[in-house]
Amino acid sequence: MAGNKNLHSAAKAKNDEFYTQKEDIENELKHYKDFFRDKVIFCNCDDPYESEFFKYFAKRFNALGLKKLIATCYDGSPIVGNEIFLPFFQEDTGKTAFKVIINEVQDWNGDGRTDLLDVAHIIQHGQNVLTELEGNGDFRSAECVELLKQSDIVVTNPPFSLFREYVKQLMTYEKKFIIIGNINSITYKEIFPLIKDNKMWLGYRMGRGISGFIVPDKYELYGTEARIENGKRIISTNQCLWYTNLNIKKRNEELPLVYSYEENPEKYPHYDNYDAIEVSKTAEIPYDYYGAMGVPITFLDKYNPAQFEILWTSDRGGDGMIENLKLPHTRYDAPIINGQGKYKRIFIRRR
Repeated sequence: MAGNKNLHSAAKAKNDEFYTQKEDIENELKHYKDFFRDKVIFCNCDDPYESEFFKYFAKRFNALGLKKLIATCYDGSPIVGNEIFLPFFQEDTGKTAFKVIINEVQDWNGDGRTDLLDVAHIIQHGQNVLTELEGNGDFRSAECVELLKQSDIVVTNPPFSLFREYVKQLMTYEKKFIIIGNINSITYKEIFPLIKDNKMWLGYRMGRGISGFIVPDKYELYGTEARIENGKRIISTNQCLWYTNLNIKKRNEELPLVYSYEENPEKYPHYDNYDAIEVSKTAEIPYDYYGAMGVPITFLDKYNPAQFEILWTSDRGGDGMIENLKLPHTRYDAPIINGQGKYKRIFIRRR
């Protein structure tokens, strides 16, 4: 899968400086506009001169009715400072950490719109503040945590290698968020309980609904979907998705169920090692079965908590699994049918 090797290697090496593309941000955030009015938005993994997250909100500050926009960046970014001159950018090391606080946006050049040139003016004029951070801009640093406390909604693409810790911080401070993660994070032991307990869920786009990420020059480009566009190096993957805890419309839509278990029970074999039936495709969930079912993790893209109950996951799933779901004589990881292992599954039940 083009790009997946890059993402996995980056996570291991903690070199995951992947910048989200403008089109992907616009395609996702268009569904959340009503949530932003009178809110403080914090982009805490974003060089405001390069980040399309920051540009999205800066250009739409008035249209969205924002109260305030805050952005901070990490001083080790290999992309920082490439597009627009930064007054205290350290050319010898390429490292600097700073914050921007936007309190107002005007049409500085009088053309009736807010374009990229205006972003530079927005940062440096009016009631807006551009200052260096005392530390390195890490989201865990004391000064970044203080900014987090001031915010209402966090919107960014956090480092995948620190995803567990990043989400834990959001939960600790009870923040609303819209963030990007790897699809495999669904079954992390730190993340899945949050999904199960309806504390976070999937946004609108996932997989090939995300077109790709801009990466630094040092990353190798290979595969049919790796490319260079307008001088930017881009890798594509179908292994990413959006997470949120905002009550979006999609979350309340029921999944149509058209298949019958009673009419075709052989279509839904019972697992050897779980007291549940296998449903290989989300679209094939039967309307007349109310016991435990194993479904692909992509089911969560259609999950409505009023329609289904999440029981547990087969991946790292022993701790906390509901009583009697795991058969006592077999292992609890990969589901097995007739001795053949299946890919990781989420166990659900109809309400």
